[in-house]
Amino acid sequence: MASNKVFNFGPVALTTTLTTNVLNPNITSVAGPVGFTMTQPYIVLRHIRIVNKTASAATFSLWKGATGANAAGTEVIGTGLSVAANSAFDWYGVMRLDAADFLVGGSNTATALTIVGEGELGVSG
Repeated sequence: MASNKVFNFGPVALTTTLTTNVLNPNITSVAGPVGFTMTQPYIVLRHIRIVNKTASAATFSLWKGATGANAAGTEVIGTGLSVAANSAFDWYGVMRLDAADFLVGGSNTATALTIVGEGELGVSG
């Protein structure tokens, strides 16, 4: 039975560029040890927290899709969702990201919001 490793990502400040790659599990070289073939890892996101460190509300949007893309229909968490001043937003769920999947997003206010998260890292096979 496979065993995933728990991991954390961030903190990362969200910028006003809504096509910023926030998270992706792809590794560029899977040349591994002799005797078996390495495969790409995947991520199972379980929690994302967006923290607003300012005295004004700010919004964020996150997409799951291609690198640097925020195409219609790929919105996953918060499409212009407002986070109150000096507050936070928490998302809980199960979202798998494979090697070709990127969590992409940003905010309406430069560096007002910070994203952190946790989940599991597994190996495709």
